Amino acid sequence: MSGFPSLRGFGVTPRFAAMASACAAALGLALLAQYAFEMRPCPWCILQRLIFIVIGLVCLLGALVGARPARFAFAGVTFVLALLGAAAAQWQHAVASKSSSCNLTFADKVLNALGVEALVPSLFQVTANCADSAVRVLSIAFERWSLVLFLLLGIGAASTLIKLRARG
Repeated sequence: MSGFPSLRGFGVTPRFAAMASACAAALGLALLAQYAFEMRPCPWCILQRLIFIVIGLVCLLGALVGARPARFAFAGVTFVLALLGAAAAQWQHAVASKSSSCNLTFADKVLNALGVEALVPSLFQVTANCADSAVRVLSIAFERWSLVLFLLLGIGAASTLIKLRARG
């Protein structure tokens, strides 16, 4: 345990701010990869991008709102969204990246139902199928990096819930 930093002294507001910043960084890196390095996103990539945006906004609210019950709710929502994001990243890695088509998958259906591509095409437009978007960065699949961040966000949210509950 000595090699890991402690979250004990890290207050609730900085935790929410750090998680929101991590989501902004993830979004920035995804856009950099897309536009500077031509890594075209599939529906599962875009779904994870959307989840990072929602988590970031929820965490930003958590950092700005001082009421404990609201912060508890924001931390809970962040935890659930982080688990959903981790599940999406794992599904993309284990199943979707081996499929030649993403049409009519869960991710495709969610994105179509929400209509996000029409809202901001530069952010949410699907430009590849799942197999074509299987890219590695530093020898690690891109969706694995996403999975790690979702898990870290889940840990951050869980520790925030514990800290808020301890304050009772």
